[in-house]
Amino acid sequence: MEALVEQSRQAIQRGSKSFALAARLFAPRTREGAILLYAWCRHCDDVIDEQVLGFRAEPAGDSAETRLATLERETRRALAGEAVAEPAFAALQEVVRRHRIPERHPLDHLKGFAMDVEGVRYQTLDDCCRYCYHVAGVVGVMMAYVMGARGEDTLDRASDLGLAFQMTNIARDVMDDAEAGRIYLPEEWLQEAGVPPGEIARAEHRLAVYTVAERLLDEAERYYASAQVGLARLPFRSAWAVAAAGRVYRDIGRLLRERGARAWDRRASTGRGRKLLLALAAAGDAGAAAGWGTGRTPVPRDGLWTRPRDQPVPP
Repeated sequence: MEALVEQSRQAIQRGSKSFALAARLFAPRTREGAILLYAWCRHCDDVIDEQVLGFRAEPAGDSAETRLATLERETRRALAGEAVAEPAFAALQEVVRRHRIPERHPLDHLKGFAMDVEGVRYQTLDDCCRYCYHVAGVVGVMMAYVMGARGEDTLDRASDLGLAFQMTNIARDVMDDAEAGRIYLPEEWLQEAGVPPGEIARAEHRLAVYTVAERLLDEAERYYASAQVGLARLPFRSAWAVAAAGRVYRDIGRLLRERGARAWDRRASTGRGRKLLLALAAAGDAGAAAGWGTGRTPVPRDGLWTRPRDQPVPP
């Protein structure tokens, strides 16, 4: 088991420095669960995009549909408790067993990759939110299980944070995604701004595309605010880690807003020193949340997209 955790830890160190920083703030058992879950999520993402830890790799030679089918088959084998050779699936198997994560959640995550493979188009904000849920919101739900959180509203808040993260990612990666033939900004918003979906990358549309991306960042702020409510239901170190991740991602949105129509001239990222400052500030967020107590009436989620509920959540 130590070898499996170490392999997963190396994956997170190389694949996401932001998540690696936040993970260090967790208590040891929670950190292990987060690392194991990340290893499987990273592997799935890499397989679909033919990458290694987020960086372009040599094409495997098989189709995206074949790669997706392999992910689903091996994921189902892991969830069924069968022997698996790939460490990422062994990591999933272990984290699901330890934290009693319902199998529908990993399978929901795979639906996000299926949406990419199938070339699903996102006409409305609700369509975009549905995609954000499958690729990130449900990861937030699974992380809530790792942190020992339960309850429908708490899981909603965890999903909201994942949606906010993904909306920020979409705004940051608009041009890179367009080059890959993927458009995640709501097409009706692009139409309102006078941007044909197939012309996002054209220079004459840059300002109009930025206004649409900024609109998505505004939407993300509503979900970040909702997610803050969930901090009070977490142990301090978990709340600190979650708040740190939230501050780092929101900082990406700040950078995009500062650049305006030049948002995509270079990749928006937060330097290590600033990440550390944001992590320190997040300790205050966690402390303030602890002072709220759990007896307060939750801030309503009025008007926010809500994750699907197809089965009761176990206690």
